[in-house]
Amino acid sequence: MGLSAAAPLWGPPGLLLAIALHPALSVPPRRDYCVLGAGPAGLQMAYFLQRAGRDYEVFERAPRPGSFFTRYPRHRKLISINKRYTGKANAEFNLRHDWNSLLSHDRRLLFRHYSRAYFPDARDMVHYLGDFADTLGLRVQYNTTIAHVTLDKDRRAWNGHYFILTDQKGQVHQCSVLLVATGLSVPNQVDFPGSENVEGYESVSIDPEDFIGQNVLILGRGNSAFETAENILGVTNFIHMLSRSRVRLSWATHYVGDLRAINNGLLDTYQLKSLDGLLESDLRDLAILKDSKGKLHVTLKFFLEEASTNQSADAITLPQDDNDNFAMRVPYDRVIRCLGWNFDFSIFNKSLRLNSGNAFGKKYPLIRASYESKGSRGLFILGTASHSVDYRKSAGGFIHGFRYTVRAVHRLLEHRHHSVAWPATELPITQLTSSIVRRVNEASGLYQMFGVLADVILLKENAMAFEYLEEFPVQMLAQLETLTGRKARHGLFVINMEYGRNFSGPDKDVFFDDRSVGHTEDAWQSNFLHPVIYYYRYLPTEQEVRFRPAHWPLPRPTAIHHIVEDFLTDWTAPIGHILPLRRFLENCLDTDLRSFYAESCFLFALTRQKLPPFCQQGYLRMQGLVSTESLRQHRVENRLLRDDAPMGRDLEDSSQQPGNQELLGAPLAPGPLAQSLDSNKEEL
Repeated sequence: MGLSAAAPLWGPPGLLLAIALHPALSVPPRRDYCVLGAGPAGLQMAYFLQRAGRDYEVFERAPRPGSFFTRYPRHRKLISINKRYTGKANAEFNLRHDWNSLLSHDRRLLFRHYSRAYFPDARDMVHYLGDFADTLGLRVQYNTTIAHVTLDKDRRAWNGHYFILTDQKGQVHQCSVLLVATGLSVPNQVDFPGSENVEGYESVSIDPEDFIGQNVLILGRGNSAFETAENILGVTNFIHMLSRSRVRLSWATHYVGDLRAINNGLLDTYQLKSLDGLLESDLRDLAILKDSKGKLHVTLKFFLEEASTNQSADAITLPQDDNDNFAMRVPYDRVIRCLGWNFDFSIFNKSLRLNSGNAFGKKYPLIRASYESKGSRGLFILGTASHSVDYRKSAGGFIHGFRYTVRAVHRLLEHRHHSVAWPATELPITQLTSSIVRRVNEASGLYQMFGVLADVILLKENAMAFEYLEEFPVQMLAQLETLTGRKARHGLFVINMEYGRNFSGPDKDVFFDDRSVGHTEDAWQSNFLHPVIYYYRYLPTEQEVRFRPAHWPLPRPTAIHHIVEDFLTDWTAPIGHILPLRRFLENCLDTDLRSFYAESCFLFALTRQKLPPFCQQGYLRMQGLVSTESLRQHRVENRLLRDDAPMGRDLEDSSQQPGNQELLGAPLAPGPLAQSLDSNKEEL
C-alpha cells in the first residue's frame, strides 16, 4: 500500500524512508560502457555492445542520431561513394565499395536502400542513421550534452578508476569504459591580424546569389574549400585560394581525405586562364586589412609591425606599393576560412591526459594503435577522431574504414573485460591456401584498412592445423597473445594489403608508363594494392615492431610473399596467383599442401614415409578410395567389375560413404578458389 496522503513528509515514517532512499539517490547510475556521440562510430559500437549483451548507454546532444550531417557538408553532397552495383553477389565483397553502410546482421540496413546517388545527399545519411538506431533498438539518451568528464579512482573498477560524466542538467553518470565517438567538431582557426574579418565555413552563406560579382578569397586547400568554391564558381568575378600546402589530389595520393574529383572544378578554371587561381603562403605570415569602403586587403604581418599605427588599409603601406605585380593586390569582397576541424578537448578534465600538447595533438587525441588513450586506461577514441593512427595512410577517418576499427576495439574489450577470446576459425592445414585466397578476394576490412588491420594465422603444433584471426591491429602484433587470448607458439602468418612504395605522391605522375607489374617474379614491385604475406617463426617483440625498417608496416619476417597486383583486384588465377602462394606456404611449412585423389594417397602410402597433410587428414582416416577412371579400368582388367557397370559403383564399400565423389579431407572453404582448385588438383 502507498503512504497516506496525510502522513507528514518528515515525520518518523517519512524520515525513515528518506534515510533508506538517500544512498540510492546520491550514487549516480553506473554503466559498464558509456559511448559519447550517436554518429556512425557511436552507433556502430552500440550495435556490437548490444549484440554481445553488454551494459551500455549512448549519450547524444541532439534529438536524433547523426547531428553532424544535419549541417555538414554545407552544400549537402557527400564524397563517400554509394556504389550499388559491382557485378558480384558476395555481400562482404560489395562492402568494399559501399562507403556509407554500417555493419549489422540486418541486410535492410544497407545504405544502397536509402539513396540511388553515387555521391549521396547528407539528408540520406541522417535518415539512414536514424533507422539504424531505431530498427536495432540501440540505447541512446538524446538531448543529453556531456559537459564535463573526469576520473574517480577506485581499485574495484576494471581500469582502476571510473569515468564521471556530467551532463548539461547537472546529472552525473559513471562508467567503467568510456568510448568517445564525438568526431571533429571545432573549426580550425589561424590567428593573424585581421582574422576577425574572415567568415567561417561553418557559417558562411551557401546561396550563390550572395556572391554575385564579388572577389572572393578562400583560405584552405581541402574538400571543404573546393566545395565552397564549386558552389559559387559561376557567379563570382574570381576566386583565389590560399594555403601553405600544395593541392593534394586524392587520385594522386590515394588518400580519400584529399581533394576529390567531384569538387575540383576550380583547378580547371585556374589552368585554363579563367581568372581563378591558387597561391601558396603560410597564413600565419599574413594580415587582412579593411579599408574605408569595406574592401579587404591582404598584406604581410611585418608591414603592420613596421607601421605601428592603426590597422586601416588606408594608412598602411601595402605590398603592392613596393611590388606592382604582387599577386593579391586586388582587394576582396569576402574572405572565407575553410581549414578543417579539430577534436573538442574542452569537456575533458586534465586528469584524463587526453591531449599530447604537440601540433598534431591539437587536431587528434593522443592514442595507441589499439585506439586506447595513452593517458587514461579504459578510454578509447572511435571514428573520425581516431584517424591519428593512420592519418593520410588509410581510411580510418571515414565510415568505410572506422566501422572495422570499431569492431576491432570491441573485440579487444570483449577479451579484456569478459574473457571472450578474439574470434578465430580453426581449420586443417590443407585449407590454408584456400582460406587466404578467399579472404584477400572478399574481405572488406582487410581491403579498406590496408596497412592497419591485418589477418593473422596462428599455426598449431606440427603445422597440421591453424587458427585464422581476422582484422587485428597490425601495430599491436607484439601484444597479440595478451589482447586476443590466442597463443602464437608455433609460428604465424600475417596477411596485409599494401601499396607499393612508388604508387603515389603529390609530386609524382601516377600514370607513368610501366606502372603495373604483370609477372609473378616481379610481384614484389607491384605498385597497386595487393596482398602481402609475412611469415614469422616466432611472434615479434615490441622492440622489433617499434624499430622495424623504414616504410615497413611490420618487422622484417622470416619470409615474405607478394601476390602480384591485379587490374581487377581478383587474385584467383591458378598459375599467376594461387600456385606461387601455395609454394611459398609449402616452403615455410616444409610440407605439401596440394589436394589429391585417394588413388594418389594410396600410392603415397606405399612409397613414402611421410604423406601430404591432405592424405593424412582424409585417406588415413578410413574415408576409402574415391572412384577414378584408372581405378575402374584396373578392376575391369582383373575381372573384379563388369565392363558395363556404372563408374559410381566400382567400389561398393566406398560408394556407401557420403561425399565419396568429392576430394578427401575437409571441404574447401567457399569462395572463388573452389572451382579453380577442383579442376587443377594435382597440376597445382
